[in-house]
Amino acid sequence: MKSKISFTLVIVFAVLFILRGTAQVTEENEKAAGIQIVTEFQKPENIRSLSEEDFAGYLLVYFKDQTQSAYMAISHDGYTFTDLNNGELIFDGTLLAEQKGVRDPHITRGPDGAFYLAMTDLHIFGQRAGFREARWQRPEETYGWGNNRALVLMKSYDLIHWTHSDFRVDLAFPELGDIDCSWAPETVYDPVAKKMMVYFTIRYNNKNANIYCSYANDEFTELETLPVMIPDIGGIDGDIIKVGDSYHLHYVGGAKILHAVSDKISTGYKSEARRIDPETVPTEAPNVFKRLGTDTYVLMYDVYGGRPNNMGFSETKDFVNYTDIGHFNEGVMKTINFERPKHGAVTYLTMNELKALAKYWNVDIDLD
Repeated sequence: MKSKISFTLVIVFAVLFILRGTAQVTEENEKAAGIQIVTEFQKPENIRSLSEEDFAGYLLVYFKDQTQSAYMAISHDGYTFTDLNNGELIFDGTLLAEQKGVRDPHITRGPDGAFYLAMTDLHIFGQRAGFREARWQRPEETYGWGNNRALVLMKSYDLIHWTHSDFRVDLAFPELGDIDCSWAPETVYDPVAKKMMVYFTIRYNNKNANIYCSYANDEFTELETLPVMIPDIGGIDGDIIKVGDSYHLHYVGGAKILHAVSDKISTGYKSEARRIDPETVPTEAPNVFKRLGTDTYVLMYDVYGGRPNNMGFSETKDFVNYTDIGHFNEGVMKTINFERPKHGAVTYLTMNELKALAKYWNVDIDLD
């Protein structure tokens, strides 16, 4: 596939004109969102699989209830994160989702060097915003809170040009039956299948919620295999990280963070009974990232039961002992130009990518 995309990072303000399925850009529909939705692109010639030694910083994605849209922030040291758009949205839910809202963004790097972004298609204030007549798309007494059925899938090599798909799980896989919802998608590379695996929560009968997994196509526009349940978990909001020969799954049960481990990516997980996070209020959305150049891992989670809500953090070296390091702006973790992020995820950036994003968004961060 040939592309007209230029990967020279100049300040452009593009806009998202969403058709059914993959988005297209038109001159008549422009919005100063700072990213560009494209129908296809060619893998850059200089892109390769990266290792920890290649990275020099961090990228955080998160969303806000106020806008039902997603945001990005960058950090050189992994402690202080600076919002790229001065606290304004980057991924506009009204343009990307069937329900005109996105939640639960997750981003990761694939072995092809690309960034994979997955989000829940759901606007929890859709009625108030005038997007629908009822509180939810379907009756709450039958399908419960939210009851959305689509996932937003996006892929990029430079974090500016993105492909986009709004993927209806129930329509693609009628074998799943009458599902209540598709929530909180995350993506991880499966070295055995040699594919990007998307795992997310599916709920039935307004009570039975479990984590399911499926494999995406190379373009990251659809799921190719019937989602199957990861057994013996019985939770939501899963986050998988591979450390050595083990896969660590942090997930949510009873509004608290739990932990399980397996030597396989989608089965065989042995769960612990204890609560991993140090909070006394409800939490969700665990995400684990490694502090570059160390043997320390950071567990980030959404303290949605806090007033006000915030993100909480713990550190671990062995996934047995966790040290509470506080919340954003209440300890060593800091934010600049944003506050009260929700349901976030962190991946890594090279120094060139850090510099390019800082220049593109006109952000001043210390890169020494």
